[in-house]
Amino acid sequence: MSRYLTTKRVAVFVCMIMLAFIFAGCGQSSQNSGSQQTQGQNGPQLVLKLAENQPEDYPTTIGVKEFARIVEEKTNGRIKIEVYAGGQLGDEKSVIEAVQLGGIDFARVNAQPLSDFAKPLRVLSLPYLFDDEEHLWKVLDGPIGEEILASLEDANMVGLAYYDSGARCFYNSKREVKTPADLKGLKIRVQQSELMVGLVEALGASATPMPYSEVYSALQTGVIDGAENNWPSYYSTSHYEVAKYFTVDNHTRTPEVLLASKALWDKLSDEDKKIIKEAARASEEVQKKAWKEYEQKAIEAVKAKGCVITEVEDLKAWQDAVQPVYERFGAEFKDLIERIKAAK
Repeated sequence: MSRYLTTKRVAVFVCMIMLAFIFAGCGQSSQNSGSQQTQGQNGPQLVLKLAENQPEDYPTTIGVKEFARIVEEKTNGRIKIEVYAGGQLGDEKSVIEAVQLGGIDFARVNAQPLSDFAKPLRVLSLPYLFDDEEHLWKVLDGPIGEEILASLEDANMVGLAYYDSGARCFYNSKREVKTPADLKGLKIRVQQSELMVGLVEALGASATPMPYSEVYSALQTGVIDGAENNWPSYYSTSHYEVAKYFTVDNHTRTPEVLLASKALWDKLSDEDKKIIKEAARASEEVQKKAWKEYEQKAIEAVKAKGCVITEVEDLKAWQDAVQPVYERFGAEFKDLIERIKAAK
């Protein structure tokens, strides 16, 4: 055999190896993007990713897993949704941006950071907007809720359902808070949101935006005097250990949102869209039940720890104090706000 032919064969062999590496790299890249088409036991299978930033046993994770289960069951395994819990795919803001670009197919995120991408969602975080839990779900599960979810399409996302996130309340390490006047002078941690800063300042306290993970140490060292969140978060983060005064004022009832990438949605058949929407709504009931159980466990636990729980019976002073928040953040949605208030 000539040296030329041997050299040629070696060159071909090297090229084949290089191509194999290239294709392997492409395969790996597709796993880090959105949907994948694979071969399942019953034929081609569409494998989709869902981002969830809470732990495996958290109520929202229970909800999205039920959503994934129903979709797989209703499509006979043709569509499989893989749930990535515990923030594996990034924090809420980066996940939202990835859903917009089609890099992540589904996500469960809170309506507050999502409102930066679809302004009508901001209304759901306005203080003392909902009289109670019944009022909240009458709005969310009705035409108004659908209308607000539809606003996500302009941001390349599709809203599928709402999940329960309870009501947020104030807690602090200094004193019992019965009225807005009792908040005066307290440094209260808030989400990194202009609306939440405005809310706390309108009530007379000093707002301190801070990452959630830093709150415990900040309370412990006196960098802040208090914070605001729901019962489960107050309990699960052990904030009750360093801030024993909890005021039940239920100032916001901002829900969670289960959403899909519009890039994915536009590729689905009408039949699959219907299955996914119905599965999302069905999972809502499972999530709400899990939330109630989790919330009750948290309430009983912090009471047993000796925390001072103060129920606000008359909200008028609180509602009057936050009117500047409505003027600043709700001015362009006055009609929507009035419709929400009337939906009782």
